[in-house]
Amino acid sequence: MAPVGTTELLLIGAGLVALVVGPKKLPEMAKSLGRSKKEFHKSMKEAEKVKNGTEEVTDELEDAAEDVKNA
Repeated sequence: MAPVGTTELLLIGAGLVALVVGPKKLPEMAKSLGRSKKEFHKSMKEAEKVKNGTEEVTDELEDAAEDVKNA
């Protein structure tokens, strides 16, 4: 028996989903998956903005602490 690769597993999984869900619900499900992916990426970008903002505040606080220390 030959080893099963990632591509083969994805094709088998897609076939099983098509059988279980049915051809009428499949486009709706794909659209929902696309929306979920878009929302996930949007959330990740927002989290990155927050992370960058907190890094800037941390740098400013460190600079202020250094100024107070040197005064």
